[in-house]
Amino acid sequence: MGKFIFHRVLQTIPVIILVAFFSFAIIELAPGDVLMHYIQPNMTNEEIELLREELGLNDGLFEKFFGWAKSVLSGNLGYSQINHRSVAVQIAERIPATVGLMGASLLLSIVVSVPLGLLCGTHKNRPIDQIVSTLSYVGISVPSFWLGMVLIIVFSQMLDLLPSMGMRTLGVDSVWDVIQHGILPTIVLSTGNTAVFTRYIRASTIAQLEEEYVDTARAKGASPRRIVYGHVMKNCLLPIITLIGLNLSNLVTGSFIVESVFSWPGMGTLGMSAINARDYPVIMGFTMMSCLMLILGNLIADILYGVCDPRIKQGVGSDAD
Repeated sequence: MGKFIFHRVLQTIPVIILVAFFSFAIIELAPGDVLMHYIQPNMTNEEIELLREELGLNDGLFEKFFGWAKSVLSGNLGYSQINHRSVAVQIAERIPATVGLMGASLLLSIVVSVPLGLLCGTHKNRPIDQIVSTLSYVGISVPSFWLGMVLIIVFSQMLDLLPSMGMRTLGVDSVWDVIQHGILPTIVLSTGNTAVFTRYIRASTIAQLEEEYVDTARAKGASPRRIVYGHVMKNCLLPIITLIGLNLSNLVTGSFIVESVFSWPGMGTLGMSAINARDYPVIMGFTMMSCLMLILGNLIADILYGVCDPRIKQGVGSDAD
C-alpha cells in the first residue's frame, strides 16, 4: 500500500509544477501593468523605475516564476495588491466555507443518487425509470447560475422559507442558521453530480443484474431485495469512487459560480473579486489552492479505489518493482 501511495504522490508533482507555471505565465502575459497598483500620484519617474526594479518587474518570465516558486515553498504566497493583506491568511479564512459547501453537496449527491440509480436499474423502462431519467437529463443540462436564481426567487422571495445570500444572519451565531443559508447553494452545486451519478448507477445496476452471480443468488432462493442491496449495490458503488474523483473539478469550478450567486464567503467569491480587481497574487494563490484541492481529491479517490480493489495495488506494485 505504501508503494501505491508513493507512486500516486510522485505523479502529482509534475502536474502541480505545470499548472503553476502556465497559470503564472498567463497572468504575467495578460494586458496591464502590475506597477499601476503601487504608483503614487507624487512619485517621480526615477522613483517609479526604482520601484519596478525592487518588485522584480524587469526580470524575465522564468526568473519571476522561480522567484515566486521559491517564495511559495517558504510558505509566503505574497500580499494582495488591493487590501495589502497576506494571501495565505485570506485563503485560510475562505477555505472552510468552500470545503464545507463542496462536502455537503457531494454527500447529498451520493445519498440521493444511489437509491435513485438502483431504483431505475431495477425498474428499467418503467414509468419511474423514465421520470427519473428525464429529471437526470434536465439536471445535467441546467446551468447552475440559472438554477440558483430560480431557487432564490421561489424559496427566498416568493415563499420566504430560506435566506438568499451569505453564510450567516447578522447577529445570529448558530449551526442551524449556517445550515439554512447552505441549503440552496448545496442543492444547486449537487444537482449536476446527482444527475451524473444516478445515470451511472442505473447503467451499472442493469449490467450487474445480467451477471451470472445474480442468477446463482436467485437459484439459491435469495430475495430480490437481498440481491440488489447485498450484492449488486456493492459492485455498483466501487466505480463511483473513481467517478467522484473525476467530478471533483466540477465541484471546484461549480462552487465558484454558486458562491458568487449566493454571496457565499468562500474561495469562489475571493477568486472572482481578485479577477475583477486584477489582484494577481490572490489570483495565483486561489488558482494553486484550487489545483491542490483537485489533485488531493483525485489522490484520495485513487487510494480508496486501491483499498477497495487489491488488483490495482498489485498492478502498481509490480510496475514499481
